[in-house]
Amino acid sequence: MNELRVVPVTGIGEVRPGDDIAELIAAADTEILDGDCLVVTQKIVSKAEGRLEAVDPTDPLSHKPLVERESVRVVRRRGELIISETAHGFICANAGIDLSNVERGQAALLPIDSDRSARGIRDRLLARHGLDVAVVVSDTFGRPWRRGVTDVAIGCAGIGAIADLRGSTDALGRELMVTEVAIVDEIAAAADLVMGKARNIAVAAVRGLDPAWFRPGGVVDEIVRDPADDLFR
Repeated sequence: MNELRVVPVTGIGEVRPGDDIAELIAAADTEILDGDCLVVTQKIVSKAEGRLEAVDPTDPLSHKPLVERESVRVVRRRGELIISETAHGFICANAGIDLSNVERGQAALLPIDSDRSARGIRDRLLARHGLDVAVVVSDTFGRPWRRGVTDVAIGCAGIGAIADLRGSTDALGRELMVTEVAIVDEIAAAADLVMGKARNIAVAAVRGLDPAWFRPGGVVDEIVRDPADDLFR
């Protein structure tokens, strides 16, 4: 891999419940190429799948009952902030429920199965338009012990979530014993650099990735650490 390009996919416009994201991507202003990895924001996936709930626009805390409902475990609670575990196994603020970039009086919930959402987009682009691409569904998460947010993958298709480097050697010839790279998280974070939070760019194409990373059957669940191996639970 000598060069990596991240290209914003423009011309998609506002997404509404029932919209077909694959068709919106195919009709966008940006040409999609075989071998691209498309990063699609959770927000438009949730909108297209109707994962929207009404909230009181005059009450900034009216979405909290949704947070409790969508959480399987509250990890930490401080004032109005809730860090919880979702049914997907994600640890995130407010169960991933978001009020940004949705109409006033609505809250966006995480997709029920983001891997399935990614597979649907990938499969439709291949079947209808002959485009062989990978798809990553991304969302913005904070991280323990570090300030700021970054985009991570919450769903993927056509690409492995993890690049397992165990057994290979580093640049000095030492065998790598534990190194596993969260490839789809790195791709999601790179794509966010051209999408941003206020540019109304909801899809990006990442080009130049190692072809060895592309494979059927990849799921984000590969990244979620088993509780038995988690030193912080």
